[in-house]
Amino acid sequence: MASSLRSVVLLGSTGSIGVQALSLIDAHREKFAVTALAAGGGNIPLLIEQAKRFGVSIVGCASGDRALLQEALPGVEVIVGANAAEEIAAIPADVTLNAITGSIGLRPTLAALAVGNTLALANKESLVAGGPLVVRAAKPGQLVPVDSEHSALAQALRSGTPDEISRLILTASGGPFRERNDLGGITVDEALNHPTWNMGPVVTINSATLVNKGLEIIEAHYLFNLPYKKIDAVIHPQSIVHSMVEFHDGSVIAQASPPDMTLPISLALDWPKRINGAITPIDWGSAQQWEFRPVDSLRFPAIDLARRCGEVGGGAPAAFNAANEEAVAAFISQAIAFTDIVDVIDDVLTRIGGDVSDSLRDVNDVSAVEENARRAARERIAQLSHSAIAGTSKERGRA
Repeated sequence: MASSLRSVVLLGSTGSIGVQALSLIDAHREKFAVTALAAGGGNIPLLIEQAKRFGVSIVGCASGDRALLQEALPGVEVIVGANAAEEIAAIPADVTLNAITGSIGLRPTLAALAVGNTLALANKESLVAGGPLVVRAAKPGQLVPVDSEHSALAQALRSGTPDEISRLILTASGGPFRERNDLGGITVDEALNHPTWNMGPVVTINSATLVNKGLEIIEAHYLFNLPYKKIDAVIHPQSIVHSMVEFHDGSVIAQASPPDMTLPISLALDWPKRINGAITPIDWGSAQQWEFRPVDSLRFPAIDLARRCGEVGGGAPAAFNAANEEAVAAFISQAIAFTDIVDVIDDVLTRIGGDVSDSLRDVNDVSAVEENARRAARERIAQLSHSAIAGTSKERGRA
């Protein structure tokens, strides 16, 4: 008799989404069986512990000591190297959860789709950088979103037919600086102090700049096949309403739940079914106050910039994402200021804009666009760093 357990391949197992997914699976062993894990290599001890706890047969790691892993995991097939996640993603399973951060998740996304696995996609950069490739590769129903906003949209869209949709409305917490007018002098610790969500550092910084919402607008375009003019964003500080769908009769259907990624993860792993008691629901016995306000595009220009990239199409979204990844890394290392992040993206798009509008034929095209954008971003970052050092030297001289 065939097993009723849903087999799960998990990419990015030691990251925030991966850890939460495994906690959920651990609580529902009657539903899921983890067959393979892949991680980046930044937390080998955790990867080993996960592999033992779930009894997986194969483990992949982007970097690390293969002999050490093999010694710690006897009888487990171990793959180490830059292509490890892509190889793990190609293992047939009921569902592959791609929780890798960054555009390096694109190749594993395509590998999972190619073998026919249902893809629970937490790696939004796959769609941002290679949206046309992913959409072409995905069969109907094969792609299931994990981002809370897109999970909310997928749920709300059950209330109507495609021709009844007026627009999609993604909500944004506004990040830690939604009430702060002066964005100068922001420290890394301040930017990582998100008011409602507990996420990895890159996603948290992206939330602070609202780049994350720009990426999600592009993601929504590809997931739900709607033009950018029908995809909006609003600030919702409480992070209770995760997104809304407005229908042409004026009705708006919203999905609301506490800010907990366990719910969208649970839905993606067992879509379209719901897992009983996945999270503790909203306490309707307590007073609630939900607030919505428009995005301040002057303080946070990233959303408009991302939308323009999406409308240009081709490699423009990939360039946007690659430039942002370089800028965020530079900010975290304190090479540039917080306000320089979007400046770097804008500068890169201005300098290489004419070279990124062509259609993407394959992953190599995406890689070429990204490398060009990263090179331009590093040049701009070097200029900004040099200017900052020069400015500090002048201040010391006057002192």
